Amino acid sequence: MSVQGKNVFITGSTRGIGQAIAKNFAKNGANVAVNGRKEISTAFLSELTDFGVKAVGIVGDIADFTQAEAMILEAEEKLGPLDILVNNAGITNDKLMLRMSEEDFEKVLKVNLTGTFNMTQNVLKKMLKRRSGAIINISSVVGLIGNVGQANYAASKAGVIGFTKSVAREVAPRNITVNAIAPGFIQTEMTDSLAGAAKEVMLQQIPLKRFGEVDDVAKVAMFLAEANYLTGQVINVDGGLVMNG
Repeated sequence: MSVQGKNVFITGSTRGIGQAIAKNFAKNGANVAVNGRKEISTAFLSELTDFGVKAVGIVGDIADFTQAEAMILEAEEKLGPLDILVNNAGITNDKLMLRMSEEDFEKVLKVNLTGTFNMTQNVLKKMLKRRSGAIINISSVVGLIGNVGQANYAASKAGVIGFTKSVAREVAPRNITVNAIAPGFIQTEMTDSLAGAAKEVMLQQIPLKRFGEVDDVAKVAMFLAEANYLTGQVINVDGGLVMNG
């Protein structure tokens, strides 16, 4: 389906990959609900509406089921029925396994995995009745190959992949697609702050020998939103990293 005139909700969309996804959808004619846990910048909303679409800011914590339900309702009141959900919001709390507390582990799963469940279940209730929709979950290559100091993050992102495939099977008969994107090393504030030696180590793991850009992920999200005969898939946007790992 074309995203022109469709309504999209993107979690964690005030910066980085989520912000790039929001901009790309707006540029292609979709109305956008952007989300964060703090007040949404009016300048960012204006940037989106300059594309001639509607854009609203929805503040709330996806890790809380009640807030997730309220956010979906608010978005549909302001934009109309949601056609596309992008579960992008996520956190990290990196520590070696023996130093990781139960709280360190569960906090990451609560946002990254349970948050994906919370938003998906609430948006699906109406998508199933309309017999249409697309859900795109942002996972990570770490969920496929693991990473030192990220047992909690890897577990959450691997869970998102299993969740994606299971939900895709459940809702396919109602013409709803569910897919995942697994980004690799993407140029963000995090990679900008790395020391030169650390960057070089990361680059040596990537066959294309460069970091990805947030727009690389945004373009794949657009592709998945428009792909009517693609579901239950995980697309690695990683410069060949997983192939090499």
